[in-house]
Amino acid sequence: MISQTRIRDGLIAGTALLVLAMAPAYAQQKPCIGNSAAVTGPAAFGGLAIKMGAETAIDEINAKGGVLGQKLSLVQYDDAGAPPRGVDNTRRIALSDKCIAILGGYHSTVAVAQAEPVNEIGIPYVGVLAANTKAIENGRNPNYMFRVSAKDKWVARFLVEQAVKSSKTGKIAFLYENTGWGNGALPDVKDAMAKAGKELAAAETFNWNDQDMTPQVMRARDAGADVVLLWALDREGNQIVRSMDKVGYKPAIIGAWGIAGNLGELAGPLANGVQVVQTYTFMGEMDPKKKAFWQKLQAKYGVKDPSEIKMGSGVGNAYDAVYIIAKAIEKAGSYDWKKVREALYTVNYEGLVADYKPAFDAADPERQDAILPKYYKLTVWSDGKLLPIEQTSFNKTN
Repeated sequence: MISQTRIRDGLIAGTALLVLAMAPAYAQQKPCIGNSAAVTGPAAFGGLAIKMGAETAIDEINAKGGVLGQKLSLVQYDDAGAPPRGVDNTRRIALSDKCIAILGGYHSTVAVAQAEPVNEIGIPYVGVLAANTKAIENGRNPNYMFRVSAKDKWVARFLVEQAVKSSKTGKIAFLYENTGWGNGALPDVKDAMAKAGKELAAAETFNWNDQDMTPQVMRARDAGADVVLLWALDREGNQIVRSMDKVGYKPAIIGAWGIAGNLGELAGPLANGVQVVQTYTFMGEMDPKKKAFWQKLQAKYGVKDPSEIKMGSGVGNAYDAVYIIAKAIEKAGSYDWKKVREALYTVNYEGLVADYKPAFDAADPERQDAILPKYYKLTVWSDGKLLPIEQTSFNKTN
């Protein structure tokens, strides 16, 4: 009869062998950067924007010899904005493709869901679009979730400041989608309003694919709000401005960048004057650095006019994020998740969107986010184009 001691020792030895067998899967990361984003569906322009920015940066890096003597590549999967698919893609990128890092996509609901497998596995994630505060400020230590994008906590403060300046009555309403992104923004907006010494006159929510927002806009109107803060995607944003037009309600609208894609096409002239926060845009006048970047996009992707790029912020953010990751690999001297994560806090880089000094700060939980509010830009829909507000007639200082 086999003794219990021999069985126990056999189990321990077997477990040790299993751990040793698994170790290479975690230790042998490859020079690829993965991305799970909406490649299909109404927000497919977000996935395309990330691809354009990331691939352009990778081409530049590889033309100079790559990183640590190896050429980088982008591995992109479609999550169609669905959190379960985002989680599956995260595991695939980390454990099958063994990429050194993951870029985060357009939808905050996906980013929030990805936080668990990212931190469980220990692969650096660098979001480049989704802005939900809690996706990055998630309480984990160590935290492998980083972002080179806007953050709703900071966006709320930026937009509330703009709203207070614009309001003549001092009454501001908030319309937001009933998702992780919209619901996550509500406390951020309330906190920003409180810091401004105000309360929301109305807070109204709606669902994806709602076709008529008349009840919500009427309640905002009846509350006396002359400015509406908007957390919506283009599809629902279109229904909101149409509902406002139907009831004769004409507030100033200032929104997060969910309405930065194709609101001008969907709503037509009703979108004119709708203001949107951005981190980067190709629209309007270009400085030499931006023009050179734009010419590379033209050559690689065949785009002819900046208006063809529906999410310029995603392009710029992804470009900068890839360079920050590459510099972290160089500083780490290794394609190792843990070493690269630690090196991310030491990267200084003068990018397209911002001057990162440093990109992240390990001593400050809020500084897992790289783009500070001082780099946010206000744009406005004008005749189907989303232009820098200072270059339009909507700029009050003109």
